[in-house]
Amino acid sequence: MRSGIPNPALSARICFQETRPQFLLLPVVLVFLASAMALHAGPIDFLDSILACAGLLLLHASVNVLNDYHDFQTGIDCRTRRTPFSGGSGLLPAGRMRAGQALFVGLVSFGLAVPIGVYFLVTKGVSLLPLFLVGAFFVMGYTPLLTRLGMGAGEIAAGLGLGTLPVAGTYFILAGSLPAEALYASVPSGFLVLNLLLLNEFPDVEADRFGGRRTLPILLGIRKAAWIYSAVAMAVYAWIAAGAWLGLMPAWTLLGCLTFPAAVRAIRGAFAFAEQPERLLPALGANVFVVLATQAGMAAGYLLAAAR
Repeated sequence: MRSGIPNPALSARICFQETRPQFLLLPVVLVFLASAMALHAGPIDFLDSILACAGLLLLHASVNVLNDYHDFQTGIDCRTRRTPFSGGSGLLPAGRMRAGQALFVGLVSFGLAVPIGVYFLVTKGVSLLPLFLVGAFFVMGYTPLLTRLGMGAGEIAAGLGLGTLPVAGTYFILAGSLPAEALYASVPSGFLVLNLLLLNEFPDVEADRFGGRRTLPILLGIRKAAWIYSAVAMAVYAWIAAGAWLGLMPAWTLLGCLTFPAAVRAIRGAFAFAEQPERLLPALGANVFVVLATQAGMAAGYLLAAAR
C-alpha cells in the first residue's frame, strides 16, 4: 500500500500542516502563564520569554510530527476515526507526505530547538540540563515507548512534558529560581494536559489497540477512563482554590476556575458519548477550551496581582 503512494513534494505549507498548528496554541499559553508568574515575582527579560516560547513550539511540533510518523508505521493512522481534535493530521495516509519526509520534519523541528536550549544552559546555568534531557526523552520516546508501557505512562508523560515541566522550567529561566509556590502553580497545567490527551484517546481505542498502544481507555475501559478524566478535571479546580486559600497563588488566579461549566460539559460528554465519536465532538471541544482558558485565566490573575 505504501509503495503505491506517489512521492509528494515537501512544500512549506505541507510541513506546516503536518505540525498540526491548530494545537500549537498550547505552548504559547504555557509560556504566557509562566511569564505572568515570573512577572508577579519581579522583572523579567521578555526576549527570554519569546525564546522559551519558540523552543517549546518547536518541541511540540516535533512531538506532533513524530507521533504521526510512528502511527503511520504501525498502521494506527489508517484505522483511526479522525476528528478535529484527535487522530493525527491525516496527511500520511492521504499520500500528501511520505513517512520519511515526516520523520525528517520532526527531527529538524527538534534540532532547531537545541540551540535555544544550549543558549539557556549557557546563560542560565547547567542546572537546567536535567529538565532539558527529560523533555528530550519525552519528545523522542513518547509514541514509540511511553504509549506502550501502560500504567498511565503516556498520559502522565504528556501532562509533565507539555504541562507542568514547561511552566516550571520557563519560570526558572525567567526568574532564576523555582520556589515551592511556583512549582505548586505549575501542577494544574499538568492535570489539564493529561486530560487533554486522555479524552482525545476515546475515539482512537480500536486503532490504538491495533497499533500496540496501552492507553488508559484500553487498559481500564472507557467508562473507568471517564471517571479518571472527571477526577482529574475536578482536581484542577480544587488545586487552584486550595492554592489561593493557602496563599500559594494570588487570589486573582481563581479566574481560572471560570471554566468550570465547560469542564462539566466535557465530563457529561465523556460519560454519555464516549463510544460515539461524532457526538463526542462538543465534549472534545469543551476540553480544549478548558485546557487553554483555565491557564489563560490563571495567567491573567497573576498579571492583575502584579499590577496592584
